[in-house]
Parts: sequence; structure tokens; C-alpha cells
Amino acid sequence: MATLYGIRNCDTCRRSRAFLDGAGVSYVFHDLREDGFPDGCPGRWLEAVGADRLINRRSTSWRRLSETDRSRLRAEPATLLGEYPTLIRRPLLESEDGTVVAGFSETEYRRALHLE
Repeated sequence: MATLYGIRNCDTCRRSRAFLDGAGVSYVFHDLREDGFPDGCPGRWLEAVGADRLINRRSTSWRRLSETDRSRLRAEPATLLGEYPTLIRRPLLESEDGTVVAGFSETEYRRALHLE
């Protein structure tokens, strides 16, 4: 079963959930604000997609980060992402086979979930 990580009131997360529901995909929604991070995350996601793809540098959270925290992000990204879950590009889809997709793209979701 796939897991969709995000924040419940995020519009992009809602769109991705609607896509998954419409495609008949079984998934679990994991709210990062309410439920926190599962073990091994976000380090596993950083390895899968890289910091450039995983970190949302257009977010309000990014703009509010101090220079000290931004330098920490370069040195210890997993720790800082754990402290600021809204820095993660949402939603984050993890398929049954471990494929990780950051952000929402129907094309990438179809590929990751083998819907094509």
C-alpha cells in the first residue's frame, strides 16, 4: 500500500488525494504536522530524491528561516526537516516498491504506482 505524506489542509495534498481516490489506489495518508515523521524519514527521502527536490524553497517556512538554520540545512538536512516539516515539498508519495515522488504530478504518480 502506498503512503502519502503531507499536511491535511494543503491544497496540493488534497489534489493528490483526489487523484489517488479517482485512480482507485489504496493508500494511507500520514499528516506530518499531526503524526510527525516515521522512523528513518526524512533521511530516506533525501537519499531517494535529493535535497534540491525535497526542500520547498518557495515556501513561507523557507523564507522565514534564519541564515543559521539555512546553513544547518546544508550540514544536517534530515534534522532540520524534522524540526520544520513544512519545508518538505508536499505531498510526498512513497509507493509500495519504495519509489518516492516529491510534489504532485499525475505523470510521476502514474509511473511510480505503475498505472500506465
